Amino acid sequence: MSTAIVRHILVKDLTLAQQLKQKLADGADFAKLAKQHSTCNSAKRGGELGEVKKGQLVTVIDKLVFSAPEKTIQGPIKSKFGYHLVEVKFRMSHF
Repeated sequence: MSTAIVRHILVKDLTLAQQLKQKLADGADFAKLAKQHSTCNSAKRGGELGEVKKGQLVTVIDKLVFSAPEKTIQGPIKSKFGYHLVEVKFRMSHF
C-alpha cells in the first residue's frame, strides 16, 4: 500500500489559487498561506493532511499525489470542493 505525507491549500476561486501559487513560488510560507486562505479543516494545521493512503483522497487529487514529483507545488487542481494547491512532502511504498 502506498502512502504519502501531503499538505494542501483549498480555495473556491481559481484566481486566488493562482495568486497563492505565485506567492509560494516567490518564497511565501506554505503553512501561513494555508492558515490564512484554505477552506479545508487542515488550514489550522498549516494545510497538513498528514499521511494519506492511496485511494483516500478525491480521485483527481489522489492521482496527483501518487504521481507528482515530491516537494513541488502542484495545481491549481479543480475538484468538487474547489481549487487545490498540493505538495507531496514525502511518498513511501509498503510491500
